[in-house]
Amino acid sequence: MRLLFITSNRIGDAIMSTGLLGHLMETLAGPEGGPDITVVCGPVAAPLFAGAPGVSNVHVMRKEKYSLHWWRLLRATFGTRWDMVVDIRGSATAYVLRTRKRFVLKPDHTKPRVEHIGGVMGLNPPPSPRLWPSEITRARAKALLPEGVPILAIGPTANWPKKMWPQERYAELVQAMMAPGGRLEGAHLLLTGGPGEQDQVKALYDAVPQDRLIDQIGADLIDTYAQFERASLFIGNDSGLMHLAAAAGIPTLGLFGPTRDDLYAPWGDNCASIRGRRTCDEITSDPTYDFDSPDSAMTDLTVDQVVKAASDLLDRVGS
Repeated sequence: MRLLFITSNRIGDAIMSTGLLGHLMETLAGPEGGPDITVVCGPVAAPLFAGAPGVSNVHVMRKEKYSLHWWRLLRATFGTRWDMVVDIRGSATAYVLRTRKRFVLKPDHTKPRVEHIGGVMGLNPPPSPRLWPSEITRARAKALLPEGVPILAIGPTANWPKKMWPQERYAELVQAMMAPGGRLEGAHLLLTGGPGEQDQVKALYDAVPQDRLIDQIGADLIDTYAQFERASLFIGNDSGLMHLAAAAGIPTLGLFGPTRDDLYAPWGDNCASIRGRRTCDEITSDPTYDFDSPDSAMTDLTVDQVVKAASDLLDRVGS
């Protein structure tokens, strides 16, 4: 059975679609095995699907002028008679391909994104996001992270400065959480982020003793996922790493400002989100709000609020 799965260019949205992909891997399996899957996504999301069960091809779409990337996709897929096409992008491509079944996501800004994606096939509750690290990848994570001590994972960066909580507050946060008497006393700090983002988190490099800092800025996404599986808690901005931690099943606290937590909060029973006193609409409708400014729009969220929210989350999940 041939399945074409068209998902997002962005890491977070691509991760949120993996629950549906996993559901299809399982439900479409027959006596001869699972479906032969082609995944379509952007270059930054492509590593999420490398090595996933049944994925024989990852077609990487790099945006081009005049929408040429869509024409390249059509040329690469038109000659195949698909058994099923699932299009999370809601593009026109799915309608011109030969397929026995097609499911195309329509826009809906009223539901959490994971629910929205699951709804394309009428799945309620929706399948939760997941990834598929190899045993070798998990062994690397085990060798990297010390056993017998808590691991506090932090995702302090994002693709937009407005939704980044100030780095100095992250430094205060990890010190409060890891200090004697703190909720994760004696923990090691797992510092995560994208390639080249070290300069954005300088305050965190000096926040804890170097022998308790595990610097994984720029690590491969699947390696980071396997590391998250072994962490005690993740705290981070609304970003792909936040969704990666939630997919790993660990307690995940997402920090929100000028983006909608009602749509993009981390998904799962072990997750929570927090924002300051202002809603997303109140932030973005403020006359002084400047979309292009490099300043954080999350300064109304205090360290004490985040420490309490993290402790409440750990209490709730029994950690």
